[in-house]
Parts: sequence; structure tokens; C-alpha cells
Amino acid sequence: MSPVDPGWAKVPVMLVTGVADTPMAAAAMGLQWDLPNPVVVVHDLDPSRSLLVRTVSDITGVLERVEIELEHACTQCAIREDVIPTLARLAADGRWSSIVARLPVGAEAAQVCRVIAREPRRAPRVRIGGVICALDATSLTDDLTGPDWLAERNLAMPDDQRGVAEVAAAQIEYADVVAVFGRTPPAEADLLDFTRALARPGSMVVTDWPGFDGRQLLAGIHDHEHSEAWVHPVPDLPGAVAGNPAVWRLSLQSERPWHPDRFLELVEAMGAGTHRSRGCFWLPTRPGAVGVWDGAAGQVSLGAIGRWAPGHTPVTHLIFTGLHLHGDPRAELGEAFHRCLLTDREMARGTVWESGRDGLEPWLGGIHGVA
Repeated sequence: MSPVDPGWAKVPVMLVTGVADTPMAAAAMGLQWDLPNPVVVVHDLDPSRSLLVRTVSDITGVLERVEIELEHACTQCAIREDVIPTLARLAADGRWSSIVARLPVGAEAAQVCRVIAREPRRAPRVRIGGVICALDATSLTDDLTGPDWLAERNLAMPDDQRGVAEVAAAQIEYADVVAVFGRTPPAEADLLDFTRALARPGSMVVTDWPGFDGRQLLAGIHDHEHSEAWVHPVPDLPGAVAGNPAVWRLSLQSERPWHPDRFLELVEAMGAGTHRSRGCFWLPTRPGAVGVWDGAAGQVSLGAIGRWAPGHTPVTHLIFTGLHLHGDPRAELGEAFHRCLLTDREMARGTVWESGRDGLEPWLGGIHGVA
């Protein structure tokens, strides 16, 4: 007998993500009412005590509530140490037909989905039915375009330097359903258009749970490959937002690398503002490394995700998405992007530069071993 059950024998899991407890709880409750014979598992992080709190319940009431000490109270640790094992255990129990998993605030469902897809033996009875991102309509401006850090809202450890907007945008981009709860203030109506522009084509953006029937998730609307393709750091996104006049999008691409000094000088010019930006880049000081740009609401995270695939031409490619309500900086963004690129004279020197340091070590690590 195969150690992994066939797909039809697996229990569908609905993952609920978000950046605030209230809309996430509302989405989980809506799923609990819609789905047949569900069990609900809620994971909460308590950064002040470095604890992960797990609560499991079904129609009969609370079945367990456990506090787990974490060496590092972060979402990655929580998913690795308890979320995946708990999903595997509940699916194997056989008592429930579906699982609603409310992840820690700020957690990204991609972390769970990748484990389920790549390491099926860790949760052999589990399949992802759908990913829901639950947001509060009254705080969309702050959540998607504001400057808050997760730690400032006591949603993460102090050394977690992710911005709320960066996390919310990534959750929207990965979700199969984006559920916006509450009445959107008239001044923030365009934020729904912004949300739809960030969401993956084919996903659903609904307002309040009456606009969505959770039973649609039972057949499984999550397509792992499509989700991964939409959020991939080497983007293949449309350069325009069709049928959405409130939103602008700018796609900037070149096979040339960025000059590390000019990049450091101009990163603020490209990252400042209320827009969302993401993509990849490369540098002549580390030509083999794939640099990753992940920005939102004036905050930018830089990193590296390994090496360019053999035969793949390195590319510098950023996608910017914003609201006309907040201005249209596309000309300035384009100028800053192209100023970062190597000039013809610099290209003649070659795209591999021998250098001990390039100033990007705090974000990308040391140069040696990546060139």
C-alpha cells in the first residue's frame, strides 16, 4: 500500500490568513457554518511570552487548548513545529470531513501549502481546499498603504521587521478567496479595486461572508502551481490592469544588472510611496544570485533566493501597482529604475565584477560563494 493516500481520501483544509484577528475569526466562523462536519484549529502567537496557543474545536465545543513554548516566536517556527503536525493529526483522526485552519496573524499560507505539496508524507491525509485572506474593510487604507510594522501592532516578535502592508499584499496575492468584512468607507472604495488588482486572476474578492459560500472550497479551488507562478519573484505579470481605471501598474524590465552603488542611492526613490512593488534583480558583483525585491507602502525587503537556473538569462524586473488616488509616480519610478542599470560603458567592462564588498551584505549576505 502506498504511504500516501489517493487524493479522494484526503481531508480538505481551508487556510485562513490575515493581519487582524476579527476578520479572520469571522471567516473561520463562516466556513464552520458552511462546511460539513468541520473541525476548527486556531493557532495564535503570543510574542510577549514566546508562546504558540493552539485551540481545536468542533460542533461539540472546545476539544483542546494547548500552550507551546517556542524557541523563537515567529510564524515560520509555528508552522514547522505545530501547524503542519496538527493538520496531519486531525486529518488522520477520521472524525471530521473538513478542517478550518486559522493561521497565526501575519502568517502566509504559502508556507503551509509548499510543505503539503513538496513533502506529502508529513501530512498524507491532507489536501488544501482553499486559501482565504480575511481583511477588515474599515482598515484597508492602514493595512494596505500604511507604514505600520507587525511588531508595532504586537503581532510579531520585535525582530520581525515585516511591514503590515507587505504581509497583507502577499496574503492577497496568494489567496483563492479574499474576503473583506464590514462596510468600506466611501473614501476607501478604491482600496477594493487595489485589492482586486493584487489578487491572482481567477481568485475571488468578496465583501462579507454572505457574498461567498464556503462549500465551493470542498472540491478544491486551490491550484498550487498557479498560486506559485503568480507570486514568483521572477514575475510574469500583465503590465496593465484591465478594466480597473482606479489602479495603475508599471512593469519595468531589463537584462542589464543594477549598479550596486546607484541601487543603494535610489532604492528609497523606488520604494517610497503607497504602492505595492515586487520582483527580482541582479548585480555585477554577484551575477549568479537571484535578488528579490518585496515592497509595500514605503517599506522594502531585499533578499536572495539562490542562483539563476542554467541557461536562464538573468533579468532585472519589477512590477509596481498603485492607486491613482494616491498619485501617479510611474515616470519617476521608471527614471530611478533605469538610472540603476549599468550604462553602455559599464557593460563594456563586463557584467562580472571582482569585488570584496558591494554594500548589500546586510540584505544579501556576503559576496563570496554567490558570484
